Formats: sequence, C-alpha cells, structure tokens
Amino acid sequence: MTRILALVRRFPLVTLTVAIGLVAGSLVAADLEPGARWLISLYALAIAAVEAVRMIRGLLSKQFGLDILAVTAIVSTIVVGEYWASLVIVLMLTGGEALEVAAAGRAQRELRSLLDRVPQLAHRLEANGDVVDVAADQVQVGDRLLVRPAEITPVDAELASASGSFDESSLTGESLPVDKTTGDAVLSGSVNGPAAVEVIATAVAADSQYQRIVELVRDAAGSKAPLVRLADRYALPFTAVSLAIAGVAWALSGDPVRFAEVLVVATPCPLLIAAPVAFMGGMSSAAKRGIVMKNAGSLEKLARARTVAFDKTGTLTMGRPEVVAVHPQPHLDADELLRLVGSLEQYSSHVLAASLQHAAVARGLPLSFSTDAREVATHGVIATIDGEEAVVGKPAFVAEHAPDLVLRPSDSGEAVVYAATGGRFAGVVVLRDAVRDDAAATLAALRMQGVERILMVTGDVSATAAPIAASLGIAELHAECLPDDKVRIIREAQPRPVIMVGDGVNDAPVLAVSDVGIAMGAKGSTAASESADVVILLDDISRVARAVAIGQRTVRIALQSIWLGIAISIGLMLVAAVGLLPAIAGAALQEVVDLVAILGALRAVRAGVAPVPGLDAPRTRRGETTVSELAPGQ
Repeated sequence: MTRILALVRRFPLVTLTVAIGLVAGSLVAADLEPGARWLISLYALAIAAVEAVRMIRGLLSKQFGLDILAVTAIVSTIVVGEYWASLVIVLMLTGGEALEVAAAGRAQRELRSLLDRVPQLAHRLEANGDVVDVAADQVQVGDRLLVRPAEITPVDAELASASGSFDESSLTGESLPVDKTTGDAVLSGSVNGPAAVEVIATAVAADSQYQRIVELVRDAAGSKAPLVRLADRYALPFTAVSLAIAGVAWALSGDPVRFAEVLVVATPCPLLIAAPVAFMGGMSSAAKRGIVMKNAGSLEKLARARTVAFDKTGTLTMGRPEVVAVHPQPHLDADELLRLVGSLEQYSSHVLAASLQHAAVARGLPLSFSTDAREVATHGVIATIDGEEAVVGKPAFVAEHAPDLVLRPSDSGEAVVYAATGGRFAGVVVLRDAVRDDAAATLAALRMQGVERILMVTGDVSATAAPIAASLGIAELHAECLPDDKVRIIREAQPRPVIMVGDGVNDAPVLAVSDVGIAMGAKGSTAASESADVVILLDDISRVARAVAIGQRTVRIALQSIWLGIAISIGLMLVAAVGLLPAIAGAALQEVVDLVAILGALRAVRAGVAPVPGLDAPRTRRGETTVSELAPGQ
C-alpha cells in the first residue's frame, strides 16, 4: 500500500487520468453517457491547454517541438466525438513521462550506486589503543584508522597492516578483490575484505578519491542529453508529414474522423522518450567502467570526434620514472647491481628512490639493511651493505669512493644513477618516464574508430618528447608548449570535434576549451578533473578509446530509437489513413510503441560491454574455440 501511495504522489497526472477514466466508465454504465463525454472532454482540453502553453513558450524561444501534434490530436478527437480516444492520448502523454522517469532511473542505477556508498563514519585509533568513531569528514591526514570487515574505506589511505583484500568494483569495475600489502594505497570507497585492517589516512574526506567521484557524478546526473534537441530537429518535417497524411486521408474519404485517427497514432512519444533514456544509459555504462561523463553532451561529441590531442607526461607515459636499463661492471651481474642500489635507496628521500626499490622488489630480489646508512642531501647515500661500504647517487659523489668510475652518456629525459661497493665502481641504473603499455593499442583503436588526426601537445623539450611520439606513431608533435600555446593549438585544430587528454594543472585551461576534455583523474590534478568534461578514474589510457566507443554506441542506439519511432508512427498513420485503425485502438497501440522504443533505448546501458576493436580480443560464442586455442594438429 505504501508503494502504491508513493507512485500516486510521484505521478499525479497518471493517477488523475486513470481516475477520470474510471469515473467516466461508471457514468456510461449508469446510462449517463453525456456526462462521461463532458467529463473526459473538459479534462482532455485542460491537458491540451497546458501542452499548448508549453508549445507557445517553445516557439517564442525559437524551439519548434513536437507538442503541436499532441494538442491537435486531442482537440480533433474531441471535435469528432472520439472522446475515449482523447483520454487514451492524455494517458499516453502522462504515462509516457512516467515511463521516461522510470527508464531513466534504471539507466542511472550505476550512477546512483556511487552516491549511495559515500562513506559517513570512520573508526580512529587513539594513542592509548581506544577506537573512537568519528565522522568521515573529521579524519585528518596521518590518523590511524580501523577498517572492519566488509566496511567501506572512509578516506584515501595507506595500508598499515601486513596485508588486506579490497573490493574496488564500485570504483574501477574490477570484479575480483584486489590484494594489497603494507604501504599500498587504499582508495576511499573500496570495501574491505573478510579481515579487519589498519590504514593511515593520506587525505581528508573532501580531497579523497571517492568524494571527487561523487561530485563528478552529481554533475553528470544533472546534465541533459543533446539528442533530445536532435529529436526536436525532426519535429518540423515529422509534423508536416503527419498533417499532410491526415489531410489527404480526410480529403479522399470525406470523413473528418479519418483526420483524427491519423493524428492519434502520429503522437511522437518515442522520439521524446527514447533519446534521453539512451543517453542516461550510456552515461551509466561509462560510470560502471571508471569513466564519468560530467555532461551528457560529451557522448555525442565523443561519437563524432575526428582529432585527439594528448599531453605526454602522465598521459601517454606513466608519469613516474621507471628502470629501463641496468648496466653492471664485469664483476657483477644486473640483479646484483639492482639489489645493491635498491638496498641503498631505502635510506634515500630522493624522488627516484621509490622507483629503484620497486624495480628490485619486482624482480624478487631481497633487499639488505644497514645500521649506519647516511644520506648526503642532493648527492646520494653511503652505507654498509653486506659487510662492505656501498655508495649510490650522483657521479661526482660516487667517484669520491670509487676512482674507477666511468661516466655514461644519457639521452634527454633519462636519469642515470651511479653505484659503487667495496671501493670499486659497480655500474649504473637508467630510469625514464616509460610509455604506457597500452598507449600504442589505444591510438590504434582511436584510428579504427574514425579519428583522423592524433597529435602530442606537451611542455617537455622536443628531445625528450620526440622519441616517445615516434615510438607511438604520432607524426605531429608540439613540444615546449606553455598553457597558452596548448589553448591556441587546440582552438585552431581541425577537423573537429577535438578531444584533449591530459592530467596536470597546466592542462586545465586546454581541457576547458577543447570540445571534449578528458582528464586522467586517478593520479592527475584536481584542477584538470574539474576543467574536463570526462574524467577517467583509473590509471588507464585505454579508457579514452573505450569512452569514444561508448559514445558511438550510445548515439547509434539513440538514433536507432528515434528512427524506430518515426518508422512505426508513419506506418500506423498509413494504416489509419485507409480506415483500418480506429482512434481508440490507435491510441492504445501507441502505448505499445512507447514501450518498444524505451526498451530499445535501454540497450545503451550495455554500451560498454561490447569489445573495442584494437583493444579487446573478439568474443566467441559459448562452446566455440578460437584459432589461438587450437593445439598443433587440431
């Protein structure tokens, strides 16, 4: 009963229309047909008047919509005495709005799920070991927090426990739990596994990843799909065709009822409903895959994109130095040198230290510890490792302890770390901001999607950017660009629409002026995310091509739904024109057409499911075997 009352309050016009129908039916049953006719006619004319006012306001703002057909259909059915048909048309209009709200709610389910999971409470561990519950927005950086089993992590944090398992599906779409160890980052909004863990807050709630996502989703949920306007572009020709068919039917038959019968089935609810439902479905599908569209209009522009510009650092590259080469001296092998450097870098505060340690650990090399390590600021580290004095750092510093040091020339964009042990030069480790593994595949996928021009726009010097551009097949490079230069390049870029992909603070202006600005939000700046139209929540450049694919599929589904509505309406009009479709039957049939159009538009909820050519392997049907799975001789 409570649910019924909620529906009545949510859709009062639908309820009133049904009530009018029941009262009118009772009057007819009581042999009071004139009363029923007057009741329905007055109510239908009132609804028509409301629609007419809306239509006039639209005309005054130079927006020609589809309201004129609905108003004409209601008035004409009343004039020719088909008052029951007029009531069904009113039910179709009011019920169509209810269906649109319900369908949009289904399409927005993934967006709303993010909002519903906003962390509200945190368990703070005090110095005396007590656990105090505080509001999530009261957590400060450095607070030690307890996250109980199946609880949501309230703020961005670093894992303090030895290990933990987290469900990040609401953030990344990854269905499997993610295992983490001490020191790993734990995103707010991720759900803890079966064991309680302790974390150390690295950001306050307002600056945490999940709160940023929530704000982006709120912006996205309030946007309006551009294909609603695109549907209105069909309004003038569709209205003209509808009135022409109705007029010809009346003229040839000499029966004004025929005019009303045609207009009843010309009421274009599928055009009005299907497009926005499809766009909300596309936005929902993108959000589920870590791509938040702040404005539904971005979907249409993504679908038509012909130029894509990329920043370099943090976008096409990882944005952090990685070990790309290890060059040991003859008395050591590469693993020994890397283990030595990684062990020494445990005691360094240099920006390269973490990358060097990670490289050693990633190879499974056990790091050694020292009790007398000493860092010489801006120069390097000296420590006793495995019983011998070892040094790592700049060449001049290392040469003081190893006179046989040999300088190694480096290319632009490379960092070279020198090491020595036991008074002898041990070798060098080379680091570089590495190209993302999926960058080349992403660019290939974009070209397959119809992108004609790809360029790199970066503030780095040409000597650093050129090799990366060449390795990715980017022929057009704009290096040493200031923010103003980037804005000018993107404004002048052709063909359009133009997508700009970036992550840094200096990318914020160019993201704002591009047709579609895409921010790499996982590790990028807040300024870039706020300026962009689309934010990728994962550190995954391939989501750019996936976003374009979702846009193309969503627009295709929306247009299919629009044309489906037009085709069915014209077909029914032709049937009604020859007198084979009574007005009351036509009005009822139009409700079925609405449902078909909405169900078709809801296919956009799965716009991100299909594989993206160039990124994903083509799927096979269940039971089929791919060529690569066949063993020799099969």
